[in-house]
Amino acid sequence: MHTLKVKSIETEIVPVNHRGNWLFVKLHAEDGTIGIGEASHGRDDEGVKHLIDTLKSKLIGWNVFDLEKFRSRFFRDSEGHTYHTAFSGIEQAMWDLAGKALNIPIYQLLGGKCRNRIRLYANINRATVDRSPQGFAKNAELAVAEGFTAIKCAPFDGVSVSNISENTLTPSIRDGIDRIRAIRTAIGSDIDLLVDCHSRFNPGLIIQTSKALDDLNLFWIEDPVPLNDLDAVAHVSQSTSMPIATGERLRTLTEFDRLLKYGRVDYILPDVKHVGGLLGLKKIATLTETTNVKVTPHNPSGPVATASSVQCMASVPNFGILEFAWGEVDWRSTLIDPPETILDGFIELSTRSGLGISLKSLQ
Repeated sequence: MHTLKVKSIETEIVPVNHRGNWLFVKLHAEDGTIGIGEASHGRDDEGVKHLIDTLKSKLIGWNVFDLEKFRSRFFRDSEGHTYHTAFSGIEQAMWDLAGKALNIPIYQLLGGKCRNRIRLYANINRATVDRSPQGFAKNAELAVAEGFTAIKCAPFDGVSVSNISENTLTPSIRDGIDRIRAIRTAIGSDIDLLVDCHSRFNPGLIIQTSKALDDLNLFWIEDPVPLNDLDAVAHVSQSTSMPIATGERLRTLTEFDRLLKYGRVDYILPDVKHVGGLLGLKKIATLTETTNVKVTPHNPSGPVATASSVQCMASVPNFGILEFAWGEVDWRSTLIDPPETILDGFIELSTRSGLGISLKSLQ
C-alpha cells in the first residue's frame, strides 16, 4: 500500500488582469515532495484561501492516495462555487503528489492515454480590449498566426435583457454578428470558429440569430440560453443547425446527468477548477461516454489548471477540444517549468511525473 501524507498547505495569488487572478495551491508532503493545483476564479480569492485554510486542519496527515475517500468526505453537492473551487485546487495537488511519488504521469493513474497531444482552441475574448469587429479580427489573426486552428470569441456581451425583450435582432445583436463575420473573413474558412453567448439570449432570439450565422459554418454556439430551463436548451439545440455547447457553471455529477438527459447538447464544458478536480472531471467524462456528447473542458485558466485538464483529457476517449486563455499575459510561460509546448494548435502531453510541471513562483 502506498502512503504519502500531507504536511502543510500554502496558497499564492498571482495578479493577472481586470478579469481575475490565478490562485495556486502548494501541497507539501512529509517526504519534502511538493504538489501543485489551481483554484482560480472561485469568485472570491480570499474566500477560497480561507476555505483552504479551514480544510488544512483536517488534511494534515492525510494520505494523498486516498482520493476517492477525500472526495466522498469533503466534496458536498450542496456547497457553493467558492468551496468547490477550494476543494478542486487541493485535489489537483494531491494527484500531482501521487504521480510524483510513483514517478508516473497522472494520465497513467487515470487509465492510460488515448492520445499524445490535446487540441486547443484560443479564447481571444479576455485579450480583446478593442471590441470593434476589427479588434476581434486582429486578435483572431494573431492567434492563427501562432498556429491555433480554432478560435473562440464572445461577441454578444453588449446584449442586455432589454434587447431580448424586443425579440428582434437589435443593434447590439447585429454588432455581435458583425464581429463574428469580421473574424471569419480574417481567418478564412479552414479555421474552426466558436461563439460564446454567455447565456444572454432567450430561445426565440438565439434561433433567429443563429439563422443569420448559418453560412459561417460555426464549430459551436456556447451557452446560448441560461441553464435553469433545460427544455429551452433542448429546444434551441433541436432548432439550430450548429452544435450547442454548455455546462461551465455546473459542478456536480447530478447537474451534468440532468443536462445530458434533458438538454440534448453536443458538447459539455466541465471545469477542473470547480467540478472537484481531476477525479470529478474524469467521473463527468465517464458519465458522458454513454451519450454522443463530447467533453470539452472550460479552461480560461492559468497553466496549472491547463496541465490538469490535459492530463485528464489524455485518458478520455470522448474528448473534443480544450480551451486555452490566449493572450491574457505575456509572462505566462515564465511561471512554470517546463513552459507549455504548443505546436500547430495542440499542446503536447507531458510524460513527466505528476502534472509534469513545477511552479517557479512558488519555489
